[in-house]
Amino acid sequence: MDIFIHNTRTRTKERFEPASEHDVSIYVCGPTVYDRVHIGNGRPAVVFDVLVRLLRLFYKNVRYVRNITDVDDKINAAAQAAAEPIAELTDRFAAAYQKDVAALGALEPTVEPRATGHIPEIIELIKLLLERGHAYEAEGHVLFDVASDPDYGSLSRRSLADMIDGARVEVAPYKRDPKDFVLWKPSTGDLPGWESPWGRGRPGWHIECSAMSMDALGTTIDIHGGGGDLIFPHHECEIAQSECVTGESFSRYWVHAGLVAYQGTKMSKSLGNLVFVSDLRQKIDPRAIRLALMAHHYRSDFEWFDEEAPQAQSDLDWLVRAAGEADPVSHGPLIDEVRSALDDDLDAPRARAALLSAAQSIEDGAGPPHRGCLIAAASLCGIDLRQ
Repeated sequence: MDIFIHNTRTRTKERFEPASEHDVSIYVCGPTVYDRVHIGNGRPAVVFDVLVRLLRLFYKNVRYVRNITDVDDKINAAAQAAAEPIAELTDRFAAAYQKDVAALGALEPTVEPRATGHIPEIIELIKLLLERGHAYEAEGHVLFDVASDPDYGSLSRRSLADMIDGARVEVAPYKRDPKDFVLWKPSTGDLPGWESPWGRGRPGWHIECSAMSMDALGTTIDIHGGGGDLIFPHHECEIAQSECVTGESFSRYWVHAGLVAYQGTKMSKSLGNLVFVSDLRQKIDPRAIRLALMAHHYRSDFEWFDEEAPQAQSDLDWLVRAAGEADPVSHGPLIDEVRSALDDDLDAPRARAALLSAAQSIEDGAGPPHRGCLIAAASLCGIDLRQ
């Protein structure tokens, strides 16, 4: 069987073919650790966990890297507001993230790098961009020269003329073009900083992921993933700086999970409507949260309603009752049906429907082998019905 996945860069569903016959490399943008995990940023952890589980059925060696961003202006602001040392705040929220996504059934990544652990690699990448004419220094900053890359905008399909100056990219007088993005910025004494050829400072957000990905997986990877809100500018900028350094394609496939709103409103800290995974876990089994996320195709935006939690718990209870204490089996029509759904661009809603249909069939009198298939099929989706 083949795996088909939607590639954001080509806007088509493609047959997945890694560069190596047996090895797969996947890098997923993880959290910026300054707050608890809400359902919107927990969703990609589940989506890419399903993908990694699926890939490991096909390939001997799947190297999965999920980073932690622990140097960022939002972190600095949160630490200042909490009157807490930055390192303590980032350690606390990194541990909270790991605990929450593990509860959702997400496997540990092969490597979980932190931005602060890759400052030398970041500085080296910036030096190369300067040497090759793709970056410039200005008032203690180093900036990427967007006009030097004719392919900039290929992922988000935005031309330079169509991009709105200042849209998630800071407008500043020292920039040649408002669209140019920061690779290195100066740090005052109260902010995190490292010595560099451009003075004491800290990296910009985008260059961090390029450095971590290249260090862990090489200059070209098979899959790069993250939430849909990262397509522009984060992933667009990653492509530009990485490919301008190496002259090679940065990632063969780009995969993005849709966004989650709350009952008709965008989730945001300012509105106070974030649905935190840690709070949900106090109300329902975390397996039910995962089952609720499976009701929506990973590429689709959706709205989380308060009614989703009790309904998901009811569905999970139904599956657990149907599974009983049977032993999993290795073959069966239900297993094939779930595999087929996941192979087709991670169609989790179809896989979920098959599981619930099987539970109904068991209630209607199917025998123990069917129960074993249900347990095995659910495990393909990262749900252990025997807990």
